[in-house]
Amino acid sequence: MTNGGCTVWLTGLPSSGKTTIAEHLRRRLEADGRAVELLDGDEIRKYFSAGVGFSREDRTLHLQRVAHLCALLTKHGVAVIASFVSPYRENRDYVRRLIGERFLEVYVDTSLEECIRRDVKGLYKKAIAGEVRQFTGISDPYEPPFNPEVVVKTLDEPADAAAQRILETMDGRRLVSE
Repeated sequence: MTNGGCTVWLTGLPSSGKTTIAEHLRRRLEADGRAVELLDGDEIRKYFSAGVGFSREDRTLHLQRVAHLCALLTKHGVAVIASFVSPYRENRDYVRRLIGERFLEVYVDTSLEECIRRDVKGLYKKAIAGEVRQFTGISDPYEPPFNPEVVVKTLDEPADAAAQRILETMDGRRLVSE
């Protein structure tokens, strides 16, 4: 039996649906009595990496910090749900290497056009107008994962169904214990 700790890393463009899926997954895990921590990009950046910018180097620094927090929580039996754009494969691969077999990558695959349509914060509009620099999907690249354990196409699958499928994958890989 495992300690129940794992890291589920949701990656995708801004406004792809990562946080919505993460919230559904968190509720399901908590309902099963599991220790869960949801780390969301916006919240963590505000408190954990305040002042760190959005250059490739800054994003790497920020995500390395997050990776070590995930590894620590995972080691202590927490099911960590990490919801981060994390646009560069090398950063996600770093987290995978650090956490090892207790890591599950979920690619929230949503078209750029749909993400722009969903943009409640207005950041895409500002990025397209040149008001926001280094914005993933517009002026900065997003590198989709090569072999994520789960791919969610949000136009074809509701968030609650995606969360259920992620949970089934977690159970199948014995990433959470009773």
